[in-house]
Amino acid sequence: MSSSSTVTVTTWSLEQTAPSDLRPAAAPPGDDVRIVRAEVPSPEFSRFLYASVGADIKWVDRLGWTYAQWAEQIGRPGSETWVAYDRGTPAGFVELAAQDDGVVEIAYFGLIPAFRGRRIGGHLLSYGIARAWDLAERRPERTPTKRVWLHTCSLDGEHAMANYERRGFRLFRTETAEQPEVASPGPWPGAFPSA
Repeated sequence: MSSSSTVTVTTWSLEQTAPSDLRPAAAPPGDDVRIVRAEVPSPEFSRFLYASVGADIKWVDRLGWTYAQWAEQIGRPGSETWVAYDRGTPAGFVELAAQDDGVVEIAYFGLIPAFRGRRIGGHLLSYGIARAWDLAERRPERTPTKRVWLHTCSLDGEHAMANYERRGFRLFRTETAEQPEVASPGPWPGAFPSA
């Protein structure tokens, strides 16, 4: 008989209710970082970003998705993926998901581990929030954005919550639940830089 262990996970939901709530971070020094929208939906590229960014923080909910599920998710109206590049190399992404009544969720945001600690995260998050607020300018079929929200949890990176709060997000809900403990799959064995 096998037993599975659980872990207590706290999930925090945060929101902005006006574009003026955004407190942008400064861009990293130099001009090495560019942020570009991935305009051609690519399940392969989206899965690469998801697995590479989330490997050490236990993002596992999409790992079992089929190609068709990825294609459906990123092909939805109002879905956008913005990618940060450091000298041409993908460094992280922010995925926007438009919802009903002018609501936009920041569905995923993060950096590939090797790019953390370089002041890219605050800049990418600021850029992604601004794109959530002006989504209807690129998607005229959408209602203008009235609210931007996201959730983070105690399994996320140690600086995630502070970054969200510094960008002007306010907490509106806290939930705690027991979840099965999962191992960090990593993009492949041995991929993490040694400490």
